[in-house]
Formats: sequence, structure tokens, C-alpha cells
Amino acid sequence: MSDAATLEGHDLIAQGKVRELYDAGPDHLLMVASDRISTYDVVHPTPIPDKGNVLTGLSVFWFDLLESICPNHLVSFTDVPETVRGRALLVERLEMIPIECVARGYITGSGWKDYRATGTVCGIELPAGLEESEKLPEPIFTPSTKADVGHDENIDFDRAAEILGDRELLEELRRLTLAIYSAAADHARERGIILADTKFEFGRRADGTIVVGDEVLTPDSSRFWPADGYEPGHGQPSFDKQYVRDWAAGSGWDKTPPAPELPDEIVTRTRELYIDAYDRITGEPFSAWLKRSGATA
Repeated sequence: MSDAATLEGHDLIAQGKVRELYDAGPDHLLMVASDRISTYDVVHPTPIPDKGNVLTGLSVFWFDLLESICPNHLVSFTDVPETVRGRALLVERLEMIPIECVARGYITGSGWKDYRATGTVCGIELPAGLEESEKLPEPIFTPSTKADVGHDENIDFDRAAEILGDRELLEELRRLTLAIYSAAADHARERGIILADTKFEFGRRADGTIVVGDEVLTPDSSRFWPADGYEPGHGQPSFDKQYVRDWAAGSGWDKTPPAPELPDEIVTRTRELYIDAYDRITGEPFSAWLKRSGATA
């Protein structure tokens, strides 16, 4: 449990595996990222130092870079309680849209699993003979459910439209998802990183404006691969919690609570991967974010 769960002067609204949401008045929420890390939907008791700062700093970077494509919910990263600066955002209250919007530019993860079984991902037929981690002919939009408990479920466009009850809205979400992904993938590639896939959450303002919310394009919501050494045909090294997931899978743990403690070397290496992702993507040292946000040591 993060110390943010008892943040003085703020009422806790919701707590997820990584984040807490607090009441910050009628129009705003305080979103705080912890250093917790989960695998197989179970939180490990060992935190990854600075992980919350990296997730928050990267989101701020992407919000600014991509604002011309879609507005976002960020209000301020400095007008937050001193004890959580660097890992907290003051954001707009939105009516959140109840699906995850996933963009895939490469065939990996659950998409690879579905493709091997059916030749399709979320009802989209893909070319025969693709190898694991291969680049797709063009990025695809693959929505999923938002699960309160357990795994999100990949769904096809028709099922997502049924959930929303608004096909035109889903078509706009697909357009925005692929536009944001393409712009972000181009930027990442210039920095020596492949953005294999990512997921977004969108909400609406009272006037109906679609706004991207939650976190964006972080190692927790995306697969970032080093471009140097990339080759299809197998899984790729990544700047995300796959390193922890691989350790957990080989540890003998049965993937049910409680999750095991993480060894020191796994914690150290995972922290290095997250910070490396920040440095490469933003083009500035991670210490610059800590200074700019007023994060406490």
C-alpha cells in the first residue's frame, strides 16, 4: 500500500494496482502513481524506486507532444501536495468511456496468441505466416474490456460498439487511437525505440469533447523495444515490466496471491529500464523531471 493512500486533506476515491485517485474539488481529481509493480494481476510486495515518477513524467511529456491530435486531462503537475510531487497530476474530471483503446503495430503479446489460434486479432484478419514480433502491414485498432478484477478481454469492433451503444463514437476513438499511436511511434523510432503497442483510455467533457486520460505511452501501458537488435521470430527485450514478468514466470510462483518479494537485482535492473525509457524518449535526463516537478528525494 502506498503512503499516498492516506494523503492528508484528500479523500481517496479509488485505488488500483498502481494508482490512487483522490477528490480535488468538483471539477478535478488528483491522480497519484505509486512505485508498486504487478505481474499476472497481483501486486508484488517489493516496490520499484522512482517508477511512479517515471510514469508521471513520461505521461506529461506525451500529453504535451500529442496535444494537437487530441486534448488531454492534465491540469497541472506542480499544483499538487508536496509529498507526492513528481508522481502526481491534477487532472480534469471526465465521463470515462468503458473500453480500453489498444493500438498494435507489431504482433506480440495477447495479439500473437490470438493470431496463432485464429489468424485474427479482435476480428481483424491478418496475413498468413507472420512471425512473433513482426511489424504489421499497418497499425490496427483492437479494443478490449476494462476489467475491475482479472484480465481485460480482447473484443472485436462490433462488440465494442455494442458496449458503448454508439458506433460513431467508436469510429472516432479508433481514428484518435491510431493517430496518437502513429505520431508516438514515429517519435520513439527517432529515439531508437520501437513502440510495439499501447493502450489508451478516453473520456468526455460535459460538452462532449473527447479527451485522453489516465496515463499515456508509459512502460506500464505500452511495449517499448530497443530498435537496435530488433528481429522478428521471437520475443523482444523491452523497457517495461516484462523483465519482472519473466522472473516471476520462472520463480515457481503459481501466479495467485500473494506475489513473491522481488530480488534486489530484479528491482535494480527494472528501475534502470524505466529510467532509460524516460531518458531516451524525452531526450533529457530523468533528474530533470525530478527537478522540474519539485519531487522530494
